[in-house]
This record gives sequence, C-alpha cells and structure tokens, in this order.
Amino acid sequence: MMDSLPQVFTQDNLPTQVRVYEVSARDGLQAESITLPAKVRAQLISRLASTGLTSIEAGSFVSPKAVPQMADTRSVLDELDLGTGISYPVLTPNRRGLEDAMAAGAQDIAVFVSVTESFSRANLGDSLEVTTARNLDVAAAAAEAGMRVRGYLSMVFGDPWEGPVDPQRVVTASARLLDAGCSSISLGDTIGTATPGHVSAVLTALIAAGIPVETIALHTHNTYGQALANVFAALQLGVSEFDAAAGGVGGCPFAGSATGNLATEDLLWMLDGLGISTGVDIRAVAETSQWLGQQLGKPLASATSAAIVNQ
Repeated sequence: MMDSLPQVFTQDNLPTQVRVYEVSARDGLQAESITLPAKVRAQLISRLASTGLTSIEAGSFVSPKAVPQMADTRSVLDELDLGTGISYPVLTPNRRGLEDAMAAGAQDIAVFVSVTESFSRANLGDSLEVTTARNLDVAAAAAEAGMRVRGYLSMVFGDPWEGPVDPQRVVTASARLLDAGCSSISLGDTIGTATPGHVSAVLTALIAAGIPVETIALHTHNTYGQALANVFAALQLGVSEFDAAAGGVGGCPFAGSATGNLATEDLLWMLDGLGISTGVDIRAVAETSQWLGQQLGKPLASATSAAIVNQ
C-alpha cells in the first residue's frame, strides 16, 4: 500500500524551498455561488493555518454588492490572531478599502491590476489607465504606512476578448507595481490558457528586464489541465512562490471560461515528490479540503485530496 506521501526524487536546478500562497478563502470562495458566513470562513482560515501554511488570504474589502461572498471580512479578521507570524492578506481595490483594512488591523494587503483594457473594464469597472493608477496609489499608500503589499496581475497569458498578450506589457505592469511599493507580483493565468513554454517566455522577459525572480509568484488555473506543468516550468527558472487553493476551489467570476484554481494538495504532492520544502502538511490540507467541500455542499476538484483521504 502506498503511503500518503510521494517518493522523493530531487533535481539540482530547482529551488529547495517554496512558499505556498493559499487563496481559497478569498480568491476561491468569491467565485462560489454559496456565501459562507464569516465565522465559517474564519474557521477555514484557522484550519489552513494549522497545516503549516504561512500566507493565507483572508478576504477583501470590496463592496458586498459587487462581491457578496466577501461581505464582513472585518469579522473574519476579528476571529484570527494577527500576531502569530502568519500573513493574512486582504484585497483592497481602492482607498476606502485600504482604510477599512487598516482599521480592521490588517498588516498585509493586495492590489489588483489588469494587463488588458477589456478585463479592466469588465472586472474593475473602468479603463486600464484609471484602474491602474487607482491601485498603484493604494499600493504606495499602504507601503508608506508600513504594510506589506502584493500586486496581482490578471490576464498575463491571454485575454478572452483581446487574445494574445505581449510579454512586454507584463514587464511594464510588473515594474510599475514594484515601483509603487509591492514586494511581490503574482502573475495570473486568469483563464488558464498558458502552457509551459509560454510561462517560460514571460518569465524570461521579466528576468531579462531586471524584475528580480524572488519577487515573482505564479497564479495558475487548471482550465486546460496545464497548471502543474506551468508551475514546473516556473520552478526551472527559479520562481519559488505559487498561489493555490485548498481543493482547487474557485475560478474567476469575471472570466466565464476560467475553471478552478490549482489545488493546494496537487501542488504539494508534486513539490514533496521533488524534495522541495514547503513546511505544509499535505494530509492536513486534504482533510481541510474535504471539510470545505462539505460546507459548500459539493465535492472539490483536487484529485490528490480524494486519493489521500480515501487511502
């Protein structure tokens, strides 16, 4: 009988340690039709924290009319111990959101910038120029206040309305986010169309332009089954931070073709098999995913979760 851990075979050209940035409680749940109460969302985050994850999105300070699934994020933060060394970032789309996050005691925020005009108008409600300026302003204000700031870039690898995206647009947007005070940039394969060669090309362009590889994270969706292959391509170029969601929950509510996020357990199985340290207990994550599926009233997508729990 197989153990619940993979056999380990290391490769010399890969990072020895990776940070898993857990997005299920924000990016995952905001795409679900069911709105979980704040106490249940806080319970999810606490369960995830007990697995060894050290970066766990806690919610977003957006209008509940726009994203009802994230209503009452302040109550979620009230349920968490914000002084434990675990990072609980919240998304803040504007100055009002930043002020609310600061009042709630948040220490880490994220801002969200589109690489394309069409997605900016569909998702962020205004032109690319306006939404980018707004989020750069939020990032700069948060950094000046001593907060840690992460920048999300959406539609990095293709846009359903505009088609292919020039990697140089990604370079320009990444540089602007870093200049505004972001300490890391998460490259979003928002509709899941990227392939390993595409990921390598974009990362090569960023690194050649002087974007430090240690500031780059990758956020993959598994629409065409390429998420783990794309992670491996990024590992080969030195990327050591990856976004994932317990059970593979989520997607993108503003891009209908996008399916779920890369499942945290699936990512951990590959990283564990490569001997890459994450500090995360894969079985504990799998058990949390099964619990989350019960809260949502449906089985979640992670194949690894089902395999581990059913052993």
